[in-house]
Amino acid sequence: MTVIYPSPIFGPVHSRRLGVSLGINLMPADGKLCSFDCIYCECGFNADFRPTLPRPTREEVAQALEARLMDMLHNGPAPDVLTFAGNGEPTAHPHFAEIIDDTLALRDQYFPQAKVSVLSNATFLHKPAVFAALEKVDNNILKLDTADEDYIRLLDRPSSRYSVRSVIEGMKAFRGRCIIQTMFLKGTFLGRDVDNTGDRYVLPWLATVKEIAPRQVMVYTIDRETPDHDLVKATHAELDRIASLLRAEGIDTSVSY
Repeated sequence: MTVIYPSPIFGPVHSRRLGVSLGINLMPADGKLCSFDCIYCECGFNADFRPTLPRPTREEVAQALEARLMDMLHNGPAPDVLTFAGNGEPTAHPHFAEIIDDTLALRDQYFPQAKVSVLSNATFLHKPAVFAALEKVDNNILKLDTADEDYIRLLDRPSSRYSVRSVIEGMKAFRGRCIIQTMFLKGTFLGRDVDNTGDRYVLPWLATVKEIAPRQVMVYTIDRETPDHDLVKATHAELDRIASLLRAEGIDTSVSY
């Protein structure tokens, strides 16, 4: 079942990787708006869920977030993390940087122990304000499903202007203050094999991860229904093998099966 998240606040939900997570969705509440169109996205394909509503304003996000944090302070549960995610790429919001500042201030006021996380596809790292905002958050989680541009165009389906090399250079510029998140899966899409669990994709990706030198890598696979129904989860053994290659290089790694 496709998931379209409420906006601007949803949850809290229990995240496989982050714990009790209060979601912050900077995209419209009635559809999907993203610079990627991933074939495994739980929010469906972009063309099938075109929004008609605008993105929430900076003021709407701050007001809704403060109201929810006040409620959680009095009624629980305490959040482990405030997570920017939802119906598309959060850093695409024109006031993303200012919203990050507001969120950090509200976090410090209500739940100073909570982390602020951003799940991003890294397509806006070239914008100085976005880069600076991501440097401020606790968990700057950036997607890199492979180092192979042709494969990214098949799996993640970015805009024609996308350059994986430029994105990698942007990730390197964080000097370790980032987390890499990679989806591993199998199956087919439009008759083409999308298995990225073998050495053909894993070894160049591993070399690239070493180049980026992130503080952690999150290895995961499909968890919810996907818009394309010919996709298959990576196995525990396949994910464990990939994780072992990372750990052998001294890279902190988490695995979500």
